[in-house]
Amino acid sequence: MIGPALAPGGAVSHAYLFHGPGGAGKREVARAVAAELLAAGSPRPDDARARVRSGAHPDLTWVTPSGAHELLVGDIEEPVVAAASKTPFEAQRRVFVIERVDELGDEAANRMLKTLEEPAAFVHLILLTDRLVEVLPTISSRCQLVRFEAPSVEDVAAALAAAGAAADTALACAKLSLGDGQRAMELATEEGRALRAGAEDFARAAVAGRAAELKPWAGMLAGVRARGERTRVELEARAVAELELYPRKERKRIETEWSERIRRARRRVETAALDLGLQLVSLWYADLAALAWNAEDLVRHSDRLQPLREDAGAEPHVLTRAVELVEDTRVRFQLNVSEELACEALAYRLERLLAPSP
Repeated sequence: MIGPALAPGGAVSHAYLFHGPGGAGKREVARAVAAELLAAGSPRPDDARARVRSGAHPDLTWVTPSGAHELLVGDIEEPVVAAASKTPFEAQRRVFVIERVDELGDEAANRMLKTLEEPAAFVHLILLTDRLVEVLPTISSRCQLVRFEAPSVEDVAAALAAAGAAADTALACAKLSLGDGQRAMELATEEGRALRAGAEDFARAAVAGRAAELKPWAGMLAGVRARGERTRVELEARAVAELELYPRKERKRIETEWSERIRRARRRVETAALDLGLQLVSLWYADLAALAWNAEDLVRHSDRLQPLREDAGAEPHVLTRAVELVEDTRVRFQLNVSEELACEALAYRLERLLAPSP
């Protein structure tokens, strides 16, 4: 649907609304579309695409809700409405991707309307939602709707295998990604394998009753922060290079803008990595429940059956409660709670729930 529009001479909409079930690949396609839009006209298009994929392109703004259940005015006002009036930093366009647009509150939606109705020629917005019926009509009516269906596990696994992943790893990552091809690809990388290992350690420490001894949250958070630090270093290097292109009197302004962009990018990378890590913890307990129900075919950590069997023993209703505890913590991070304290508290709650009595 969008491919022809992105071809040379194609008509590109100023606003798309990607909708469909969770795990349908909306984020992956949104990033791919943003990459093509920002690579167009670039002297180094492959580099531009790579920086979009890593979240480091200055003309890509990716917005996720900061509120627990709502996109706040602060999420939209400066990052989108104000920024959409400013010319691109290096590309011919600026792209704004807004996740969970069904959580856009009335006030924030009103701030966005003018941008949706009369955007600058270089502005493109891609809105994402799992729940189209909950998107305000004033928003959806101003966008070109694009529906997504979740890809099959087999299709995702085949894509990973074609990219070089071992067959058992490809299948497990496809299952663990819940149908999101980009997330599956991430899980199959070296960083993804490290995140999987950290999440497994976290989940298993609680089952073994060794949370206090092993402090499994520390390893997972260290990996998350390493990702954020790498993003910071990469973006700061680009900021230094760009500052040299501006006259001295403008450098303070550009430096301030880059500083805010780097802060947001680092936070975004760390938040996404931690959320994925906790999702993997949750899926470990869901897999244990599948084994307890004698439903091994439902196991998503299909390449880790032996350690799963070693952790087996809890009743399914207990494991379901463990999943709920993890999911509750994932929601709490939207309230800007301390990540370390929340993960530590989660580990101890899980331990009390899951560890065998002495």
